[in-house]
Amino acid sequence: MHGSIRESFGDRLFLYGIYVFLALIGLAVFYPLLYIVSASFSAPQAVIEGRVWLLPVEPTLLGYKTVFEHHQVIVGYMNSAFYTFFGTMMNVALTIMLAYPLSKRNFYGRQAIMMILVATMLFEGGLIPYYLTIKSLGILDTRWAMLLPQALAVWQVIIARTFFHTTIPEELTEAAELDGCSNIGFIWRVVVPLSKPIIAVLVLMYAVMHWNSYFDALIFLKTADLFPLQIVLRNILILNSVDTTAMKDASEMLARQGLKDLLKFSLIVVASAPILAIYPFVQKYFVQGIMIGSIKG
Repeated sequence: MHGSIRESFGDRLFLYGIYVFLALIGLAVFYPLLYIVSASFSAPQAVIEGRVWLLPVEPTLLGYKTVFEHHQVIVGYMNSAFYTFFGTMMNVALTIMLAYPLSKRNFYGRQAIMMILVATMLFEGGLIPYYLTIKSLGILDTRWAMLLPQALAVWQVIIARTFFHTTIPEELTEAAELDGCSNIGFIWRVVVPLSKPIIAVLVLMYAVMHWNSYFDALIFLKTADLFPLQIVLRNILILNSVDTTAMKDASEMLARQGLKDLLKFSLIVVASAPILAIYPFVQKYFVQGIMIGSIKG
């Protein structure tokens, strides 16, 4: 029977130091989130006076009630959900359709196509040509302006291409061809079921991108009914353009500044909640997909 290897005092000290360091980093990341959540449930006066540290002070749901009673917030929430859902579906479909052929060695011109794709990551025309292109397409101030310009991301194509190259063997493709399966049928019946990890990665990446997107809306959209939630959040946090006429009851009970601060924290939580809710369901696929997709193929 062999005895276990005893760690030296220096090794244990180094290990404890790593634990303490990681704990401090975790605390630095977690505390701001905890503070925002606690402040969103606290009384406005307590937030203004700085009495909120860890737990809510004088707990109240006034902030969330006011947020969901505000028409602009509801419209922004629905618009962000629309852009995220349909944009992510478009992104994932186009990424798979482009990445899978590029993963095949017998695909003619794949190296040239990859060079063109990578070039778009290094060079761009600038904001003015970007704006003029969207204007010339006739989709300015429409929902398409939030979907088409971001229809494909090169980095996600590279990750998916590497995943397909390392996961889908050529023998499987040849067997499907012998059985008379078409290319589209092979992708739908074989590739997609075997690619749940990378699809989960793509869904999460694209969904976060669409949900947090505000710059395209800022320069392409003029109609308030098309604004995503992030534009509404920007107006409240930066421009302080909160329509207090829609919340007379709250304004009578609380000071204007206190209510604005409460709305800021409540809206941050509301805007972040959907992405935080999605992540636990794709986490088991996310790590596997991102690790396989990051291996050089």
